[in-house]
Amino acid sequence: MSRLTLRDVPGLRAGHWTDPTRLTGCTVVLAPDEGAIAGVDVRGSAPGTRETDLLRPTALVERINAICLAGGSAFGLAAADGVMRRLAERGVGFATGIRPVPIVPAAILFDLGVGDPLAFPDADAGHAATIVAEANDGPLEGRVGAGTGATVAKMAGPEHARPGGVGSAGRRLPDGSVVGALVVNNALGSVHARDGTALVTASGRPRRPVAGNTTLVVIGTDASLDRAQCRKLAEIGHDAVAIGIRPAHTLFDGDIVFTMSTGDGTPSSADAFVGLGLAALDAVGEAIERSVA
Repeated sequence: MSRLTLRDVPGLRAGHWTDPTRLTGCTVVLAPDEGAIAGVDVRGSAPGTRETDLLRPTALVERINAICLAGGSAFGLAAADGVMRRLAERGVGFATGIRPVPIVPAAILFDLGVGDPLAFPDADAGHAATIVAEANDGPLEGRVGAGTGATVAKMAGPEHARPGGVGSAGRRLPDGSVVGALVVNNALGSVHARDGTALVTASGRPRRPVAGNTTLVVIGTDASLDRAQCRKLAEIGHDAVAIGIRPAHTLFDGDIVFTMSTGDGTPSSADAFVGLGLAALDAVGEAIERSVA
């Protein structure tokens, strides 16, 4: 049986815009046109985000239309404008009674010190990545999209950094539903496999960390979850980040986990949710491993 990725979650599609010369890019995960229930957990102390407050279980808007991940530090948040533009062209978004407003939470990572420091994914890049995501085609993993300029294992300084990138994995549950994960790994810390084996470690003596890190994760599933459970699944995803990246959630990382559910929004039973959480934990762990493969 073929290996699963986030693209195998029914209703979700993913694509990238990549600038291989200036080493930056963006990644878009599309929900079905009717949207997805979503949640988020921000653990790193240096995040760059947009529309994450809308994902609180008490917020008005219940469904999102896409998630945008981007390089370019805070400049890269502009990529979400292009995602909104493309969705608006298709008439997709939150119904306001006047015009649909696309709901696109976004998060960024810092890659300005790797390629061209003046380069970042702008609105045109986000628009292009959305069109690629609609086709759900092209390379999903590696030095692509938001992971184009990603680096890891920088505890000895950025000059000792090793390449990071995008990894994805998925699991099929006993009831036939799928949970998948996509990881963009630009961590300060070293990267470890699920069994504890060190995959990429810092070379040189540790020194005071510098800004310019972050691990971004999207967990997707067609299992039906309510907004509180989406938030909880994002929290569980951070367990995998802490296992696979050491240290994680530092003052110099902007670590964020999003969750998207394409189900009808009814809550999962407690027993089913425990099984889903375990599968998600393993999928995020494998995606972390693959992000530096």
